[in-house]
Parts: sequence; C-alpha cells; structure tokens
Amino acid sequence: MLSICIPVYNFNVVKLVKELYQQAQSIDEQIEIVLIDDASEDKWRIVNQPDVSKISNYIELNKNIGRAAIRNLFLMHTKNEYLLFLDCDAIVHQSDFLSKYIKAIKSYPNQIFCGGRVYNDTPPNRSKKLRWKYGKLIESKSYVERQKQPNKSFMTNNFVIKRELFEQVKFDERLKDYGHEDTLFGFELKEKGIEIQHIDNPILNGHLETNIIFIENTEKAVNNLKYILKYTNNSHKLIHEITLLKTSKSVKPIKGIIKGAFFLTKPIIKFFLTKGYVSLFWFNFYKLGTYIQSPNPE
Repeated sequence: MLSICIPVYNFNVVKLVKELYQQAQSIDEQIEIVLIDDASEDKWRIVNQPDVSKISNYIELNKNIGRAAIRNLFLMHTKNEYLLFLDCDAIVHQSDFLSKYIKAIKSYPNQIFCGGRVYNDTPPNRSKKLRWKYGKLIESKSYVERQKQPNKSFMTNNFVIKRELFEQVKFDERLKDYGHEDTLFGFELKEKGIEIQHIDNPILNGHLETNIIFIENTEKAVNNLKYILKYTNNSHKLIHEITLLKTSKSVKPIKGIIKGAFFLTKPIIKFFLTKGYVSLFWFNFYKLGTYIQSPNPE
C-alpha cells in the first residue's frame, strides 16, 4: 500500500521514525518506512543508524546527490504502490496522520495528495525570526487556501503520489543546487493536466534555520530559478505561476533603477533581516534584487 520516503541530511530523525512506526502498527495495511541519508556528517549517522535501522530500511550514501536526485532514488528502494514523501525535519503531531492518507488514497486512488505544513504559534528568538515569520505568513495555509492554486501551492515536505505516476514525472535532476525543485515539479504536473489535491493533514515544521542560513538558502533558490527558466525554454506559463518571475518581468522597464537601488540598499536590508527585524516587503525586495543581479546560466 504505502512506502514512507524520508530523505535525510544532517538531522536527527529518530523521533520522527518512531512516531511513524507506531502509527503504522495500528493500520491494517502494508506500510514500509525507507530513509536515504544523503551523505550526512558522521555525527548524525551515529545518532540515527542504531535506532532507525531497527524499524526501517535505512540506506546511507557516500556522496551527496542533491534534493531532486535523492527523491527519485526512492523508486529503487521502495516496493509499495503509493509513496509518501516527508522532510526529515517534519514533526508528526497528529495521531491519525497516516490513517488520513490511507483514507484519502482509498477514496481517490489516482490522486496526488499534499498535506501541508504549519509552524508553532510561539515566536522564536530574533536569530530565527525571519524563517518563522515567512513560514507562518506564506507557507502555513489551510488546505482550502492551498486548493485555490493547487499546483502552485505544492511542496515536497509532505505529499503522496502513486508510484506509476512518479515514474513518469520525476524530479528534474539537472537542478543541482538548493531550491524550487518542488516548483518545477508542480508546474510539470500541471502541464500534463494533473492537479494536486490538498487535504487537511499537515506536519509541524521541526527546524528553523537561523536568519543568516535562511537568507543564504533564499539566494540559492532565487538563482536556481534562472536554471529552471532555461530548462523550460523561458516558459510564459511558468513565469505566470511564480510571483518573483512575474514581478521581474513586470518591472523590466525600470530594471536598471531597481538594480542600482538594490546595490545601494542590499547591505542595510540584509543587516536588518539578519538581526531579526523582519519585514516581508523588504525580504521580497531582497529576493527581487538578487534575481535581477544574478547572472544568466550558461
């Protein structure tokens, strides 16, 4: 029935796997848990391997292959008809998490399901406030809100897909760096006429990057968009789907002015964001400036 697929990189997954294992024991369906460690540091393998290998299929890679390729690799190491992908920092905070997915699969066997993600209501300290606020305001949406733009709202951290379909529409392994592999995947599904069904079955985000790390990852993800555009031959449909690309196109007549303004203000904006004085307006401007300044891929 269901294979739970968890890519692991430098994170303690013992608690997550134990919770999933306990839930699986109470369900009268064939459920397996498979983890692939993408060349984590030894200290994380030492923490995970002893406990996790007892209740799951735990595989360690000697070389990091990236976020897209590792998800595709689960096709080689799983056996069931449906695949549930979870990020390794997920917290399963609902006792009926797996049973909700089983019920959805039985009701609509050919559908892709996205469960969503939520964040704690309590704000963290300033060093992690940027990631938390972005997650709360942008990512933590109800399934009703996500369903309004189902493919655009797709995220890889918590979704179920039928093996047969995943074999046809895999993650694009040309994307080697961080970011937007889920954006491209959702877009390609839409191009094939496959709509994602959003359901009320979120995981709780279990890890907040520091402001500095989140800004660095955001810069990587923004730069990755140019590779995605290249791979899709500058698809107008894709540009319309992604707010940043659509904004960049709309401001093309004044792109030089924005580029100059960003050059002057970037250090100041980055300083305040890093210190946890969060404004999503200035964060979005930071992303736009980063995109405009980034070179085109060769």
